[in-house]
Amino acid sequence: MTPIIRALITAAVLGLSAPMAHAAADEGRSAFLATTLNIAASGEVKAAPDQASITLGVQTQGKTAGDALRLNRERMAASIAALKAQGIEARDIRTTSLNLNAQYVYEQNQPPRLTGYQASNDVTIIVRDIVRLGATVDAVTAAGANQVNGISFGLSDSRGFEDEARRAAVKQLQARADLYAQAAGMHVARLINLSEGGGYQPGPIRPLALASFAKASAPTPVEPGELSVRIEVSAIYELVK
Repeated sequence: MTPIIRALITAAVLGLSAPMAHAAADEGRSAFLATTLNIAASGEVKAAPDQASITLGVQTQGKTAGDALRLNRERMAASIAALKAQGIEARDIRTTSLNLNAQYVYEQNQPPRLTGYQASNDVTIIVRDIVRLGATVDAVTAAGANQVNGISFGLSDSRGFEDEARRAAVKQLQARADLYAQAAGMHVARLINLSEGGGYQPGPIRPLALASFAKASAPTPVEPGELSVRIEVSAIYELVK
């Protein structure tokens, strides 16, 4: 390719690029000069939980570390067997803590005196049939568990509820945009940007006192209540006269 031909091609390309660059600049200035509205809204739906997570444990004392661990091991084995007898699958039983601590008595002006050992073992379980939750806890405490640390309720599949909350959030967003535009003597021309934040979170862990699990003819009552599935959205709209 000769230098003359190369120069002609370069000039042609530059000639085509210049209008495109000017058009992009004009569009950028137009967007900058547009009247925009930046707002946020949320959508929320209520859902009945269909599963629960609860932490149960065994705490034992012994003169020696071996005694404390042996007694703990026996009671925890019986507790896990009781869980499985209640239909809790192995995949839904997870050890969350295992501790062995020396126990001392502290007296004024005296060195600490060893009195024994304390062993503790906690498992967190998922109960996929909430109707059986009370009976499951009763069975485990009867088998030897003496620690109940809390309970939280959740949804095995929250996608449908999240989508419903999204639709409600966008509807609220559009209504709010129309309201602001009307108040300003304008109307919504177009949606420029839409973003989402937040989403479903499992219910908070609730304290559950061991004393509530006294032996009775009926299973311990546990009320799951309702969960809130909430979606936050924000958007930028262009307003015109």
